[in-house]
Amino acid sequence: MMKNCKIVSCGKKTAVMALAVSVGAMLMTGCSTSASASGSTASAGKPVVTVWAGGSDNVRVQFEKQIQQFNASQDQYTAELQFITSGTGAQGLFERVVAAKKAGQTDTDYDVIELGGDEVTKYVDEGGEDFFVPLDKSKIPNIDTLQVESTFRNDLVMPYRGTTVVLAYNSETVENPPETAEELYQWIKEHPGRFAYNTPSSGGAGGSFVTTSIYNFMDESALTSSDPANKEQWGQGFELLKELHPYMYKSSGKVVYPNKNQGTLDLLANKEVDMIPAWADMAITQMKQGTLPESIKITQIDPSFTGSPVVLGIPSIGSDQDGAYAFLNYMLTPEAQNIALDSMAAIPVIDFGLLDQELTKTIEDLKIEEFRIGSLGNLGTELYEEWDSQIGTLE
Repeated sequence: MMKNCKIVSCGKKTAVMALAVSVGAMLMTGCSTSASASGSTASAGKPVVTVWAGGSDNVRVQFEKQIQQFNASQDQYTAELQFITSGTGAQGLFERVVAAKKAGQTDTDYDVIELGGDEVTKYVDEGGEDFFVPLDKSKIPNIDTLQVESTFRNDLVMPYRGTTVVLAYNSETVENPPETAEELYQWIKEHPGRFAYNTPSSGGAGGSFVTTSIYNFMDESALTSSDPANKEQWGQGFELLKELHPYMYKSSGKVVYPNKNQGTLDLLANKEVDMIPAWADMAITQMKQGTLPESIKITQIDPSFTGSPVVLGIPSIGSDQDGAYAFLNYMLTPEAQNIALDSMAAIPVIDFGLLDQELTKTIEDLKIEEFRIGSLGNLGTELYEEWDSQIGTLE
């Protein structure tokens, strides 16, 4: 649900009214491009906990349902959502909150933020070691049910759902999908124009395809390192991507890399391609909704594409740490986990025995123990920029 954006929700108790105009304008943009959702209003006199997230629409729907339940389940706090939809051209959450931190802001409405487990080092590298509040786990009693750890900095962030990229394919035309990365690359060459991946900077599914294509030639430990020296080993992977380039999906006779994760899913749904890398949660959700044909299936290859826990952190510049802890604790309840599983096929992070068993059937084919974590920090951005330069410019 949409809500009018007030000054209070972009700086709640901010004491830095004299900030530079450019920073102020940037932060106000966060209001004009984000959505709020809550089960009650701040006028009830309860402290407001603002939760910031971004991405595809299924993430927004999940948070809106969880926040509505959080607000109905207790009477101490009111949670509100600020959501930045990907692909809108709006400034991203990372840029906004880091800019606020660098500008010296305190007591802002960045109470809780969602981020990929692979982004933690990026936030700390840019925002400082004190960017996040070190988690006091005694204030998150439900953390005892947590079954996974964050990719990095378990002391700073808490996983609340898992996600991974899988291979989605049309079973009508692909009877025996590839089982390994090498088999996938061979399939692409043998079926020109029938495979697509989105530009890596526009979505994580294409980003995972690019990352694994390059890092499969490197030591596995490099996948969780931001060491710039690893760039020296990218050459073999980029040669592979150049080799595969002529066999990618074409439109009007030219290779096209779709925009966003949804771009490739649309091609698959319309049967313009037979196979793509896709986020498991997006593919499963759209299969359930019927927006992907019944012939679409998903599978994992070896070595697998990357994924990671999606985590919540409490920025040190937020204004309500107690409320933030209450929200984090709620997100580990079976009720919150069931909402994530039901609304977006998210992989739960607590004991499956605590969850709705009918809902867990939707992800029973995923081999969670084989999930592969990737976390490159700022190196990931450089990798995508290198793809833009080396691959995105090819004809």
